[in-house]
Amino acid sequence: MQYRVLLYYKFVPVPEPAAAVDEQRAWCTELGLRGRIIVAEEGINGTLSGLSADVEEYTHRMAAHPLFAGIDFKTDTHDRHAFKRLSIKARPEIVTLGTAVDTIQNSGVHLAPKQFKERLEDPNVLVLDIRNDYEYEMGRFGGAVRPPIETFKEFPNWIAENFGGERDREILTYCTGGIRCEKFTAYLREQGFTNVFQLRGGIVTYAKDPEVKGEGFEGDCFMFDDRLSVPVGEPLSRCEKCGDPCARYENCDSVDCNRLYFLCPVCELKHGLSCSEPCREALRKRDKDAKLPPGLRSTVRLERRRRHREKRKLAAAAKTSPTL
Repeated sequence: MQYRVLLYYKFVPVPEPAAAVDEQRAWCTELGLRGRIIVAEEGINGTLSGLSADVEEYTHRMAAHPLFAGIDFKTDTHDRHAFKRLSIKARPEIVTLGTAVDTIQNSGVHLAPKQFKERLEDPNVLVLDIRNDYEYEMGRFGGAVRPPIETFKEFPNWIAENFGGERDREILTYCTGGIRCEKFTAYLREQGFTNVFQLRGGIVTYAKDPEVKGEGFEGDCFMFDDRLSVPVGEPLSRCEKCGDPCARYENCDSVDCNRLYFLCPVCELKHGLSCSEPCREALRKRDKDAKLPPGLRSTVRLERRRRHREKRKLAAAAKTSPTL
């Protein structure tokens, strides 16, 4: 049986997000789809998997929907479900920037893959990777900048601190499927930046484009489902244990660490999931792919943020101003 994986979003006024959540849940349950959907007053953001016929029926229903018609669905084939369960929620934002922007009216200029590739060759252009650090480590466009920040909603402060006086500079942005670029470029334009562009359809579209064929992107593209990655360019990341090319992330099995790191299957068999000797000797462990107990999640999150703050301090000490 063949499965398909969907990635999609649409910024559109949704007057009753709770009603849209109920409708989406009814459809997905009926069709046996799994994945995550977020609905807010600003639109819908989803990624789903299911049998090909069921996914096709879902896209047909969305195409006939008064609010969600016209969505550009990005699809991949797969040999099974890419998600373990279904989660559909109403949230304040479909992607969290933390500040209100008019994405429908103000998002940056969309560039087709070929146009984006051509602009990458200009050394004066600032190319911003606006994904998470672990996504960047797996794969990225050559020369792209990934700021030393922890969350997407920290981008506004970072851009103000580093480029507040360069509002005429040409900025290229990219992300996995385009949604983060839509929101961040709208913010930039509302702040007076005049030359703001985004890769239409994100990395997943660039990788499949028949003209560029992923050229210029190094490594794999991180995916927020059970696949974890899809290949685009030559391998970039390496297994932390043996140093061989590896685009396979695993979480350390110490619940007090839970670090996401590159680990090849051979080294997992040899060494297990622990990322270090102290973690290997830790008393609190979990099974592979098991969720952290609720009482431990906040502790792990705080520790991860503490390590990230230390990393930022070291980066700030190493250079007083960015050289981009």
